[in-house]
Amino acid sequence: MAFDGFDVEADPARRADLERVGVARVPATIVGDRVVHGWNPEALAELVGVRYRAPKKLTPAELADRMDLILVATQRAIRQVPREHLGMKYPGRDRTVHQLAFHVFRVAASYADTREQGQLLGAWFEENAPAEMADGEAVARYGETVRARLRAYFARPGWCDGEVSTYYGPQSAPDFMERTTWHTAQHLRQIYWFLDRMGVAAEAPLSDADLEGLPFPKEVWS
Repeated sequence: MAFDGFDVEADPARRADLERVGVARVPATIVGDRVVHGWNPEALAELVGVRYRAPKKLTPAELADRMDLILVATQRAIRQVPREHLGMKYPGRDRTVHQLAFHVFRVAASYADTREQGQLLGAWFEENAPAEMADGEAVARYGETVRARLRAYFARPGWCDGEVSTYYGPQSAPDFMERTTWHTAQHLRQIYWFLDRMGVAAEAPLSDADLEGLPFPKEVWS
């Protein structure tokens, strides 16, 4: 049995019940009389009697290569979006496919911004393409400037050493690079979703093999 903490915190009686069976904090997983606190895959696997094999993490250099691959694919994809469909949105979401492509490049640039400025700001992810970046071609050109900037940054000694400060807490630079890379990959998958709904076949779309090793969500819209 697993408890994620949201309804538990709102229900004192339920929280007291958990404390009686040894759950000091949530999230927690209970099997019989054994408890694992937090999301610890190794401990959870041992708890339920299965072998856990940690996925191989990509190196910073591999992540840099994947990032550029994703950005090039995003350039191809946004150039394919017909002008009349640039305002298309996923139901229940505010970001258009035009702004989504800009967001991919802004997220990628945030790695260098964070390292150079000392902190990741959540406001960067709320930025929209400026008015002069009115079509897919203009967004793709912006993407080229981001690619060039990142190539130069990734060539610096120690570009992925140490720790970074983010709005969600401290994180090692390699983990932050991984997060930034899978973030861009997830949004590229969403742009492919838009192209499919438009009846446009994506040109040279990235395959599962191209994205292997990136821990993005299973669902395209999550």
